[in-house]
Amino acid sequence: MMLETVATYAAGISLLIGSGFVLVGVIGLLKFNDPMTRLHAPTKVGTIGIGMLLLASMLSALAAGDPSIHELLIMAFLFVTAPVSAHFIAKVNIHRQDCVTPPSPPRDDTWSTLKSPDAEPDPK
Repeated sequence: MMLETVATYAAGISLLIGSGFVLVGVIGLLKFNDPMTRLHAPTKVGTIGIGMLLLASMLSALAAGDPSIHELLIMAFLFVTAPVSAHFIAKVNIHRQDCVTPPSPPRDDTWSTLKSPDAEPDPK
């Protein structure tokens, strides 16, 4: 009886926190004008918000006496795919030149390419 009550209250708190994060992500998505800043709000905040909502679902199922781990699989998939998809969307915006091109890295053109740096002589 005590575990059910604690799980129910924890699920309610997780629902409030998750919905707050999702609300902030939606407001950021609607408020920002640039595609790159618009991308930032739902990917960073939305992942935590959806994670908290899934945690609330797990706790609610635990309180009902039917524990479920399907939500863990959904969370794992979300936490792996959300950053990758955000990266691809950002790269598309950069290549389409819909946003300001990021600055070149200082003094090194091999930091994100397949070029190998020139062999430096041994300091001996």
